[in-house]
Amino acid sequence: MNPSYPSNLISEQWELLSGLIPAPKTGGRKRSVDMQAIVNAILYILCAGCAWRMLPNDFPNWKTVYHYFRRWQTGYVI
Repeated sequence: MNPSYPSNLISEQWELLSGLIPAPKTGGRKRSVDMQAIVNAILYILCAGCAWRMLPNDFPNWKTVYHYFRRWQTGYVI
């Protein structure tokens, strides 16, 4: 991610939070998305109050970000 948004986590915050992100499942396709980018995108949506489809292109695809948000919201471990 190139641009810095006010909602982005700084490296110290990410270090504290990264241990809470579930590890990828074994087998199957490897995780191809940066989890810090996912968290930053979710924070951007929450701070900006915009629609998922209005997520800037600097972040991962909005559908991917929404997928992780919904899974974490419902308590489903990815």
